[in-house]
Amino acid sequence: MRSPTRARTIVGALAGTLMLSMLAAVPASAAPTRYEAENATISQGILETTHTGFSGTGYVNGDNIAGSYLQFTVNAPAAGTATIVVRYSNGTTINRPSDVAVNGTVVSANRAFNSTTNWDTWANSTLTAPVNAGSNTIRFTATSANGNPNIDYVDVDVAVTQPSSEYQAEDATISQGVVESNHLGFTGTGFVNGDNVAGSYTEFNVTATTAGNYGLVFRYSNGTTIDRPGNITVNGTTVASNVSFPSTTNWDTWADKTITAGLTAGSNLVRITSTTANGNPNLDKLSSSAPSDSQPPTPPSNLHVVGDVRPNAVDLAWDAATDNVGVSQYKIYNGGNVLATVGGNVTSTTVPNLTANTQYVITVLAYDAAGNPSQASNPVEITTPPSNDTTPPSTPTGLRVASTTSTTVTLQWNASTDDIGVTGYNVYKDGVKFATVPDTTATVDGLTSGTTYQFSVEAFDANNNTSPRSGNVPGTPAGAGGGDPIYDKDINTQMDLPWGITWLPDGSALVAERDRFEITRVTLSGQRTVVGKITEAVTTGGEGGLLGLAASPNYATDHYIYAFYTSSSDNRVARFKYENGALGAREPIVTGIAKNRFHNGGRIKFGPDGYLYITTGEAQDGNRAQDLNSLNGKILRVTPTGAGAPGNPFPSAPRVYTLGHRNPQGIAWDSQGRLWEAEFGDSTWDELNLIQPGKNYGWPNCEGKCSNSAYTNPVQQWDVASASPSGIEIVNDWIYMAAVRGARLWVMKINGNTTDTPRAFFNGRWGRLRTVTKTPDGGLWLTSTNNDKNGGTPSTLDNVIVRLKFNSGTTPFSLTSTAFANNGSIPIKYTCQQDGVAGNDISPPLAWGAGPAGTQSYAITLIDTANGNKHWTIWDIPANKSSLPENLGLGYDVPNQSPAKQKAMSTGNKSLQYFGPCPGGSSHKYEFTLYALDTATLPGVTSSSSVAAIETAIQAHDLASVKLAGNSSAAAG
Repeated sequence: MRSPTRARTIVGALAGTLMLSMLAAVPASAAPTRYEAENATISQGILETTHTGFSGTGYVNGDNIAGSYLQFTVNAPAAGTATIVVRYSNGTTINRPSDVAVNGTVVSANRAFNSTTNWDTWANSTLTAPVNAGSNTIRFTATSANGNPNIDYVDVDVAVTQPSSEYQAEDATISQGVVESNHLGFTGTGFVNGDNVAGSYTEFNVTATTAGNYGLVFRYSNGTTIDRPGNITVNGTTVASNVSFPSTTNWDTWADKTITAGLTAGSNLVRITSTTANGNPNLDKLSSSAPSDSQPPTPPSNLHVVGDVRPNAVDLAWDAATDNVGVSQYKIYNGGNVLATVGGNVTSTTVPNLTANTQYVITVLAYDAAGNPSQASNPVEITTPPSNDTTPPSTPTGLRVASTTSTTVTLQWNASTDDIGVTGYNVYKDGVKFATVPDTTATVDGLTSGTTYQFSVEAFDANNNTSPRSGNVPGTPAGAGGGDPIYDKDINTQMDLPWGITWLPDGSALVAERDRFEITRVTLSGQRTVVGKITEAVTTGGEGGLLGLAASPNYATDHYIYAFYTSSSDNRVARFKYENGALGAREPIVTGIAKNRFHNGGRIKFGPDGYLYITTGEAQDGNRAQDLNSLNGKILRVTPTGAGAPGNPFPSAPRVYTLGHRNPQGIAWDSQGRLWEAEFGDSTWDELNLIQPGKNYGWPNCEGKCSNSAYTNPVQQWDVASASPSGIEIVNDWIYMAAVRGARLWVMKINGNTTDTPRAFFNGRWGRLRTVTKTPDGGLWLTSTNNDKNGGTPSTLDNVIVRLKFNSGTTPFSLTSTAFANNGSIPIKYTCQQDGVAGNDISPPLAWGAGPAGTQSYAITLIDTANGNKHWTIWDIPANKSSLPENLGLGYDVPNQSPAKQKAMSTGNKSLQYFGPCPGGSSHKYEFTLYALDTATLPGVTSSSSVAAIETAIQAHDLASVKLAGNSSAAAG
């Protein structure tokens, strides 16, 4: 039954902005965008969830009166025709008509919304209407006393015609050519006659309103009988090789040659360069327009080596890919890094500049002129043989102690030189090799404070020619430990590519094993149990598969786990229930993230704001990173159901938080709630970024720091051999960054908007490091994922999870009570059996050991595990306290424990009292959890906050946590 008429008006209570953005490069056939009714403005109606089948978080039930309305605000960057699909239900037998108005003008009067049989059955009603560039309103106003139907959402698509832009050749940049007007039929003031030499060019500066794929039309004449081919580049990258410009019979006859190329938003340099001694044709103008090609080429096949692999080169060949328009180029990759690019008519090439005595895993991708990439070819593994080079590198100079702590010495030195190239350095402690590193720094850990050690270093090349060793330099560990990580113990050494990790309330972790698609429960002691498999996941033969995991902030009550994985069609995020040790059915919440062999991103984490953050790679198509219509090359921020989170910066792309990323990986938040991100570079620079909403981080136009003010520079950058960063974690404003290719853990302290000098720990000790995460017992877990460059080894369990502890935080962090032992019986005194009334209970005495370094306050939660996971909490306990007495008493401000606050799940004054356990029988389990927090006052909570919201805020600021469990001795009740 519909609700009765409500005599109140809700205007703006659920106000939201609905963006209909069809950017200039997007064809009219692009998929519509869904906008939920709960985010619109409601007059005389209410958001409900009574009936089933709705999407989002509910539907709008308008009051049963004429004039009640639902209004969306629409911002369109250009004028066009909007197709509006309204999803509604009408459980009565009576039509519920509505006037549909755009910008105050009725475009569909008394539009019928007929019966759908019942309120759980939904139907679509479709109309079209013009919209203006800029802000528009779309309003549905009931025209009868029956009111509007229930409205679930609208799907909106705007067809925008992008006008062609013309660029006269005489206004372009000309190399080896002149402007002439001696032939007929040209436009503008003349045409460009290029010199008859290879390498002459004309370069146009083309402006694109947004990133995307554009048609480029060259108007030319060729009065000879000989073809005059040219290479077409955009911003220095070849997009079409040896494009044919055949004869037009005479110089007064003009023809068009069209290609499609990806442009970035703003200025683009489009150059046509002659490839033969005949030079370019005469050029009149270049026109650009939005294309419609979105179909990628097929994968190249039969990639194979031709002849022998040489120390510094290899000859490759493959079978041609096919495309609906045409293949414009092939890119040859080693892993995710480009080795070479050739034209689309080339199916064999020599890959030069390889390093001798080095392993490569090579694939080829085809690209069409629109920039659509194929999936990867079959991989080919090669190892280049040693060369005849016998010259060793020069001896490293300038070895010095850069810094020390109580157990570490950080060394730096000047780079060696070599006739071929330095591959790495061996570091020695007291004459014994301690580590092998790819660059000129290393941190030597595990030292004894006050003891002097002798350090030296030597360089080697790819042929293992080794330089003389440097002279010894003394180093003495001294000073505070700071955030130094120390190896504690192996947790489990029988893992397959442990990628994503998330923690459960019981202190155990769920671990995603990338290529087995299995989720494994691992306890703090290292017990490993496979709990299920994501059967929908598939491998890409590279970096795809089962990747990130995240437990819901409200896991104690909703039992949701979120997973990022590669499916047969895309990358996606889904959620499922984890209950009774088993995985439930998957519910996809974000789909359509393009996949490829490499650059899939895959980290997911809930932020302090309770929203889910998702990193997505550009799937080997750099243009996607700059395209707001693509989910790739982005950091996304979504609600727990996958909708764009409130406050996101791009109305036209409601899920996008930042753009311009190549392959973003680790994400973590500091004590100020700021987001930091680690990112794989291509061939030059890896990045650590401080993330700000709406910012553009530059890829593919910038790699590392650059001078273009349109892009946000990284805080730190590393040579790709030194890092290739994956997961990061932040504890007490120390950043811990796992490096895959660099095979080390980078450690740095946040100082304002930057960090101190990064230090490299555990160099090569466990190989390729993937994930680092803080643990409930106050340490770090660090995982390795070796042998993962060619699809992994799912039949072999040969990777590790190790536990690290902190040099300054080794005091045991524990929670105890003098009233009962861990997992013991909680006396009746502390239950409600004594009076039979919940809310008057005596809380038990609690005591704890000091938290880790940086602890500024404590919080304690009590979970009733057998009674719907009801929970209570106390927080803002000062850092100098190490205990709470029994019987805390009544009040939001805890009596005699200032500034501590408390809250329980109940009503009235009882909601402000810290409860002790209530009856439930001798096996009724309760869990106390102590959290060490990085803030003295928990932000964003008040006396009106729910306990769940307070608990979420606690978990966003915890440095460590520990549990104390007990069974109620009270009688069952």
